Amino acid sequence: MGSLILCHDKRAKQPYEIGRVHLRIYTIEELCYYVCNNLYLIDHTIMNRQLCEWIATELGLGKLADKLRDELARSCSEEQFVLTLLGGSYIYAQSEINKIQGILENLQNQREVEKIKFKGDTLLESGEYSAAVLVYQSLVNAPQRDESAGKAFYGRVYGCLGSAYGRLFLYEEAANAYKEGYYLCEEPDMLKAYLYCCYQAYSRTEYTKMLSGNPLFLSMGSVLKEELKETHAQMDRNIPDEMLEEWKNEYRKEGESL
Repeated sequence: MGSLILCHDKRAKQPYEIGRVHLRIYTIEELCYYVCNNLYLIDHTIMNRQLCEWIATELGLGKLADKLRDELARSCSEEQFVLTLLGGSYIYAQSEINKIQGILENLQNQREVEKIKFKGDTLLESGEYSAAVLVYQSLVNAPQRDESAGKAFYGRVYGCLGSAYGRLFLYEEAANAYKEGYYLCEEPDMLKAYLYCCYQAYSRTEYTKMLSGNPLFLSMGSVLKEELKETHAQMDRNIPDEMLEEWKNEYRKEGESL
């Protein structure tokens, strides 16, 4: 979103906190920017009376707060709440609000599972890995899956779940998620991620035993091994000799103390 047409100078003494993404908001501009760039995340963390009270008391925008309270009293949709917020803040030009409205209307046409996945993706990209795990789990562990979304969709959800677990260094959980994802969508990168997490989670003996007898695993395992070698070599080339020597000395000291 671009052209601001009115800039408010009021800054809250007490910020409005969006716990899901650990974000503190101090101005109406920050609030509108967050909303416009996180339309998939609009839920009770934004659509609530606490926000209305904050807008009224901390920002001095009583009329806008009243409009939002009226929308909540009518059990408005996320789309209507967002449009009321943007229109009542007088920050964006109508042409930009119309663009946001178009995006919101397109969201209405998406499957509910696609909206939920995008929430997880947004949390994953923002570093909220534990929250992303919960969102992805709600999809794969649902009592009844949306079969119209297709197997590949759920395969990608498992892949994202594996990525979130991996960022938390929970490699065994990540491996299980990637394994399920690969069986559903059969993407080579998913298999490679699965083997990498197994490599991190299991002993070398267990990992080697897992590869043996499976030509596909052996082939991809060889590719992964070469990539890991290159990555380590690249890291070594980028580390100054003095630092490498210091690490070696520390390693020797630790070995002598054992």
